[in-house]
Amino acid sequence: MKYKQINNNSINQIMLIIIILLICILIFTSLFYYLPGFLGAVTLYILFRKINFKLTEEKKWNKSLASLLLILLTIVFLVGPLYLLINYMVPQVTDAISNKDEIMEKFDSIKTYFKDSPYLSNIDLSDTALMGALQRAAKFIPNILNSVAEVGVNVLVALFVLYFMLVSSKQLEKTIYNAIPFSPGSKAELWKEFDMMVKSNAIGIPILAMCQGIVAGLGYWFFGLESPIFLAILTAVSTIIPILGTMVVYLPAAVFLLANGQSGNAIGLALYGIIIIGSIDNVLRFTILKRLGDVHPLITVFGVLLGLNLFGMLGLIFGPLILSCVGVLLRVYSNEFGRGTPEIIQSTSLIDPNSPPEINDRTQ
Repeated sequence: MKYKQINNNSINQIMLIIIILLICILIFTSLFYYLPGFLGAVTLYILFRKINFKLTEEKKWNKSLASLLLILLTIVFLVGPLYLLINYMVPQVTDAISNKDEIMEKFDSIKTYFKDSPYLSNIDLSDTALMGALQRAAKFIPNILNSVAEVGVNVLVALFVLYFMLVSSKQLEKTIYNAIPFSPGSKAELWKEFDMMVKSNAIGIPILAMCQGIVAGLGYWFFGLESPIFLAILTAVSTIIPILGTMVVYLPAAVFLLANGQSGNAIGLALYGIIIIGSIDNVLRFTILKRLGDVHPLITVFGVLLGLNLFGMLGLIFGPLILSCVGVLLRVYSNEFGRGTPEIIQSTSLIDPNSPPEINDRTQ
């Protein structure tokens, strides 16, 4: 009985693929700490891509000069505000957790109010419970400081990688376009969806957080709370929390006002938070964010959880992006290997699928 021998060419091809995968896994595991920086560079490249081509192709600027200008804009409008925010928040959080006596003093009024209320008296607000909560919170301070250091390192990595991506943008895009093993129509749709998702997550989430933080800060100041800026920043960050969202900040603040005898301000802040702060989310999602990209709220919520688990603070943007990519790849797979008619080629008829992305933009 004769056995059919495997072709040597197939064996060589399989071995080469295995070697490439092993090397990629080794590189990925060794450089995982810097992955957020690389993803940040990709995100910034997508945002600056058209501006870069306009400067270098239409205005005939030197590529290095155009890249340095865009990096300078990144430092001024992104890295600078991020540094000021971290520089303000880290001491505030550290002092708030470390100054236990002041927290206990403010907490006594809330504890007394809860104790006298027949509906809230069963909630455990003893000194032991509070000290245990503070001790658990204090454990997060080293993680916060490490996360801040990680952000700083990855910002430098992102700017470094971004420079070379911008300088060699045409060659980079042609190489990636030719390396993707999909049909031209799928490549065009993949690019279109990826561009939309990056802009929606990288611009939409910060806009939503900033708007809710500003509106909340005005409310905290108007209703007489201490440190309205600090509370506003906490509210902006809390927009990523599933289901509860900004309520985790303005409702405890309203309870604090109520416990201190400021019933009018407490009720006013609670109504302001539910009606005004809460509605900002819906208004923005159906106006500005809708134009940037129609990303489902569940993708945003679970993407943020995924990103925080993988990358810490930097995962706020990259988590939803990674989760969105799964859906796009599933659609591409369905059109590439499914039995139905590929709808993506019909939906991207204005794009020349035989040209790299940068050429498509200038030919539309």
